[in-house]
Amino acid sequence: MKSFLLQEQQAYLRYEDLSGENPTYVYLSGLMMAAHASFASIVAEHPALVRHRSVFVDLLGSGFSDGPKDFGYSLEEHANTVAMLLDELDLRGCSVIGYSMGGAVAITLAAIRPDLVSRLVLMEANLDPGGGMVSRSIAEQTEEAFCSQGFQTLIESWRQEGIDGDAVSATTAGILQVATPHALHRSAVGLVHGTQPTMRERLLEMTIPRAYIFGEQSLPDPWARDLWDALASEGIQVLSVPNAGHGMAWDNPSGVAEALNTALNA
Repeated sequence: MKSFLLQEQQAYLRYEDLSGENPTYVYLSGLMMAAHASFASIVAEHPALVRHRSVFVDLLGSGFSDGPKDFGYSLEEHANTVAMLLDELDLRGCSVIGYSMGGAVAITLAAIRPDLVSRLVLMEANLDPGGGMVSRSIAEQTEEAFCSQGFQTLIESWRQEGIDGDAVSATTAGILQVATPHALHRSAVGLVHGTQPTMRERLLEMTIPRAYIFGEQSLPDPWARDLWDALASEGIQVLSVPNAGHGMAWDNPSGVAEALNTALNA
């Protein structure tokens, strides 16, 4: 684990940097989730992924990174901190892999700093304002209410689902309990607000190689079927991971590894 000091916030962005071949693969995880916990088991599943230099970034407020009070946690602000880290590491033309909210940050990063990103691989990324069920439920609360009670209630609900047999919920509870509550709330609000232009609009305007990965169990949902068709019609590679839902990283890490390898080498 390494630390990069963001001077304006006097806060540390923490990351892991594993040596390997170029292009570098940069991994951005979901809503306030630790990057190593989200991606390390996936990368370990495939020799082609292990071969490349890999940078796992904990966004501010998540994992081991600091959660400064004077930071807004919008998608643009998260993307800017990642850009500053990549500048510090003197990295250009990276392949950026983003899961869920991390995918929205990845699109934003590629839009504001196209020199840093040569390929995007998105794992059920948020493409439109409005967020998902969890982010909406967080954003509907006031920051004060979420920090005082909602955060712990959320963790306990996932923990109980884990006890009842849901392995993904058990893992999620463990990862999120080390997030900074106000950062989680503000990030959820930022995800619900989205960007202008929207993440979808920015993605469709790009000419770099792009891929979008679904969990197979999401595909019966109308939103997923419609999105699959819409992206494929725009020349974006679309893949699915068998025996997996939105929590694909924990449902089927080897399947995600195969899909990532396909997308990164298309």
